[in-house]
Amino acid sequence: MPVWMPGYYQLMNYAGAVEHFHAFDDKGRELDWKKTDASTWQVSNKDAGTVTLSYDVKAATQFVANPFLDDTHAYIAPAGLFLYIEGLIDHPVTVKLKPAPKWDRIATGLDPVTGREHTFYAQDFDILYDSPILIGHLEELPGFTIKGIPHRFIGFQLGSFDRQRFMDDLKKLVTKSIAVIGDIPYKHYTFLAIGPGRGGIEHLNSCTLSFEDKELSTPAGWRNMMSFITHEYFHHYNVKRIRPVELGPFDYSKEARTDLLWISEGLTVYYEHLLMKRAGLFTKEELLQAFQSDIAAFENKKGRLFQSLAQASYETWSDGPFGRTGAGADSTISYYEKGPIVGLLLDLAIRNSTRDQRSLDDVMRLLYTTYYQQKKRGFSGAEFQQACETVAGRSLTGIFEYVYTVKPLDYPLTPPAGSWPDSPAPHGWSDN
Repeated sequence: MPVWMPGYYQLMNYAGAVEHFHAFDDKGRELDWKKTDASTWQVSNKDAGTVTLSYDVKAATQFVANPFLDDTHAYIAPAGLFLYIEGLIDHPVTVKLKPAPKWDRIATGLDPVTGREHTFYAQDFDILYDSPILIGHLEELPGFTIKGIPHRFIGFQLGSFDRQRFMDDLKKLVTKSIAVIGDIPYKHYTFLAIGPGRGGIEHLNSCTLSFEDKELSTPAGWRNMMSFITHEYFHHYNVKRIRPVELGPFDYSKEARTDLLWISEGLTVYYEHLLMKRAGLFTKEELLQAFQSDIAAFENKKGRLFQSLAQASYETWSDGPFGRTGAGADSTISYYEKGPIVGLLLDLAIRNSTRDQRSLDDVMRLLYTTYYQQKKRGFSGAEFQQACETVAGRSLTGIFEYVYTVKPLDYPLTPPAGSWPDSPAPHGWSDN
């Protein structure tokens, strides 16, 4: 059983929730088995025939990275429910679900199997583990299509809010996100709303969201919710496809450490802000306030003097995504706070170098076409910097010192004389 779930960079004791484990052969006879480590079961089957496993999973924690079941609904985080066969991650998988009698809907990014009720297919276990499932008496909001691709929003106990306005705004955000890359890499996309206070995780063609209608009752709450959803949606590009080389193919038996989460998470926060502005949901002042909030949060952490952005990325498995709390808190930072600031400075440097003809958007497109589409792999830190410098047409060593050292950030929007060429105001600050 996996020890972590992609998108949530913490070790999870999924195997600890497994109870009543049994194994049977193709004649129904119980087979011997033993645990070889905390997350591995070894079954003895001398006849080499079909093996059926039966086990229960305790699912009492309501969180985006945990399976949960009660009498009203079920949320399946597949990494915490489905075992895989060692060495056969690439094996195809079929999942048949049995909803409770009053549960009328199943929502997932998995493809349904034609002609088989409540049955879904994944081409391998990577796809399965990247496809959460929500089951219950669910509500689906009016969907939309972009370039013929359907987008659905389905949730549990959604509450009271302006549904049409919500979906209209969501379509604007998805449209502007797609415009950054110019390609839609999925056949369908599903937003899964699982209830309040449970986090959010991105997936290849879906995302799981905390959702509470009272968050939508004020203008600020509405913006916060839309910004949060934008972040999780844009991740299907930035981390699921445009990704550090360490983040796939996955080894589910141990953590996947990388010093590039500042790109995957921090730059997604940066785009979260930009896309809200581009979609018309942020004013120019609100965009600036978002950057101001990131800067204030980072500058008020003593850890900025001790931990680099790359180190914060690598140590998230022990420190947590927002840095340590309690003992040691003053020696760590969060890539969610410094990452978007470095993204802003990087974007401004590219725009200044090219007289505002190119931007970080061009870097994201270059990474997408080169590494996801052509090379079908992730990028290294050196390759990311090279892509940025290719687009900028010059060295960006000064910017990348902010990533790999604790060098104080230089915030003035006007670069020192002679260091960057003059340029028009960057697009990020205009109505574009």
